[in-house]
Order: sequence, then C-alpha cells, then structure tokens
Amino acid sequence: MNAAVSPEQLKTLAGSERGAGDWFTIDQSRVDAFADITLDHQFIHVDRERAAQTPFGGTIAHGFLTLSLLTHLCEGVTVIPENLVMGINYGFDKVRFLAPVRVRQQVRARVSVVEVTDKGGGQLLLKQRVTVEIQGEEKPALLAEWLALYLCG
Repeated sequence: MNAAVSPEQLKTLAGSERGAGDWFTIDQSRVDAFADITLDHQFIHVDRERAAQTPFGGTIAHGFLTLSLLTHLCEGVTVIPENLVMGINYGFDKVRFLAPVRVRQQVRARVSVVEVTDKGGGQLLLKQRVTVEIQGEEKPALLAEWLALYLCG
C-alpha cells in the first residue's frame, strides 16, 4: 500500500527518496506475452537459440515491458495525497533505457519525489524519479521521470 499524506505534506517531500520496492523476476512467459500483445517479436526477446548467440547470452525483456511494469514495481514506495479521487498517468519528462534485463533476472524500482506542483482545483502534479535496478548489476535497467496528476476531493 502506498503512503497517503495530506497535500501539504506531499509538497514537503520534494527531494526525498521513498525507497525501493520488492524484487520482481522477469520470466520468459511474460516476455513472450508482451511480444504477442505488442506485435514485437524481435528475436532477442523470443528466440532463445538466436539470442544466446548475441552479447546478451540469451533473451532479454523489451524496454517497454520494463517501463510498463513501473506501476507494479513502484507499489508500496510511492506516496499519494489523502482524499484522492483518482490518479492519472500524465506521462514522462524523461525515459532512458540504460541496460538490458535478461530473462530470469530480478528488477525493482527505487523512487524519489522530485517535485510537487499545485495545479489548483484540487489537482496536484507529482514528478517522481524512478530507477529500475537489476539485482547484482551496477548499471540500472532504466531511469524515468514519471508524472502523475492527482485529483483530490
């Protein structure tokens, strides 16, 4: 469960790290399902034999699969305002895919609050920096500046 704080408290969290979520294993069945849904069947994701011959040594997750898992990976480490009516994915100011996630590796999200903007009318725009770490690797899988628009009642 994400922490719920008053809108005033939320504004004071700018510049603070919220912590890291739980580790999550990327498995081949998830990569295959994502390939089917997105129609992206590039061999480095779905062909184990050919992918084994690449510098990756096996299949890797789609960058967009890792990005699409942010909602799950950030569960429990993000913060939301009290009296939340709904949150809307507002987009990204930045997304960088820095390292491949090999199938069977574990990833987790480390979250920091960058900025909170009061848009008026009960609307708060939250910018968070999300770093997806790969267990045992120094370089992260991705770095994103993620925007959420919160509508409060």
